[in-house]
Order: sequence, then structure tokens, then C-alpha cells
Amino acid sequence: MLSVAIITYNEEENIREALESVKWADEIIVVDSFSTDNTTDICREYTNKVYLREWPGFAAQKNNAISLTTQPWVLILDSDERVSQDLKAEIIKAMTGHDAADGYYIPRKNFFSGRWIRHGGWWPDFTLRLFKREKGGIPERKVHEAIQVNGKTAYLENPIIHYTYKNIDDFRKRMEKYSSLAAEELSKSGKSPSILNLILRPPATFIRMYLIRLGILDGLYGIILAWLYSVYTFKKYYKFRKLLKGGRDK
Repeated sequence: MLSVAIITYNEEENIREALESVKWADEIIVVDSFSTDNTTDICREYTNKVYLREWPGFAAQKNNAISLTTQPWVLILDSDERVSQDLKAEIIKAMTGHDAADGYYIPRKNFFSGRWIRHGGWWPDFTLRLFKREKGGIPERKVHEAIQVNGKTAYLENPIIHYTYKNIDDFRKRMEKYSSLAAEELSKSGKSPSILNLILRPPATFIRMYLIRLGILDGLYGIILAWLYSVYTFKKYYKFRKLLKGGRDK
């Protein structure tokens, strides 16, 4: 009844626990972008459906994985995420219920540097991950791709456990890639690369996360994350401006 779809690249540190948490599923599909570590070897311990595909982007690769599934329901899982026993039971109940929706938003319990972040917009962080195969897909975009379902949606209560950035350095490394992809996405939007974006949006991001969304209640971690996201916002709009001005910004 359920296919779990995962995309991977050099995830040997994370993938085993992710697969262990969904080994009860009827089918596990892994689409790997030619990892150079032991990722695919670990995956083959849990499923014989491991496929190698060149990297076309997040949305396209996840759509590749969805297209390979054969079960009526699909759960999208990232390598640094885990499905708890309580969520497993809730997923099974949702799929087998007579009034099942076509897709379900699942909260994510996000961890930064080993700590559960409860504020700043990080909790409950609902994201649509479980859906009927014939009803869902992912529109093409460079980053922050999201599943869209043609039909009724509902919400589950139990979270996906998400072990996101390990520390500040991990955030910074990924920030460079994600901010570049976000800038490319902005460049296709027809929006203007106004200097006001560089001046106003970063502090607005900090205020929203730290004060409005109560990141202050997460103590030191709250201020660190609000600062990191404000830097990410600056980089995104700086790179957007640079793209549309032909790289002339210093």
C-alpha cells in the first residue's frame, strides 16, 4: 500500500537510520546521484530498488523517484529524517481509513546541533509528504520544492524527526548552495533586484524569526538561527542582484 521515496547523494552517515525507520513499508525507492561513499551499499541492504540518476535538481529528482513507485500511497522522506513508531501507526490509519484524504501534511520536529528547536518557525513546520500516487507531484523549481496534491488534504499529528544542520559550519556550507539556487529561482520570477532587498529583508528575517515567531524562547540557539537565516536572506538577494546585473556587483 505504501511506497517510500528517497533521493540520496553521499548520505552514508544518515541513510541507515532513515531506512530503518521505514523498513515496514511495502516498497522503498531510492534514487541516488552516483554517490562516492557507501550510500548505495547501505540502501541495498533495505531494498533492491536503488536507481542511479544524474542530478537534475531537487524537484526533478524527487519526481523521478515518485515515477518509480508502484504502491497507491507515497511517502517522501529525506535522508536526515526519521519516521517514529507513533507516526507509522498514524500513517497506516490514515491510508486505511474510509474517509482518507488525498494528501497529508506532517509536522517536522527539527533539530539543530542536536537540540529540538521549538520556535522561530521551526515547529511544527508542517509539510505535505504523504499522498495518493495518482494525485500528487512536485512542480519544477530550483529549491524549496513542495508536493502539490490535486484533491483533499488533511493534517497528521505525529512528527517526522528531522536531524537538520549539525552545527553552524554545516549551515554555512549548505547556505552557499541554497542561496545560489534561490537566486536563480528569483531571477526567473520577473521581480526587480532592488537594493532595498539587501537593506531591509535580512533584518526583517531576523525580527520575524527571533521576535515575532518567538525564537527568543530557544535561547542562544534561537538567536543563532535568526542570524543565520538573515545572512542567508542577504546572500540570496545579493546573488539575485548579481545575476541580473551580469556579475558587476562588488
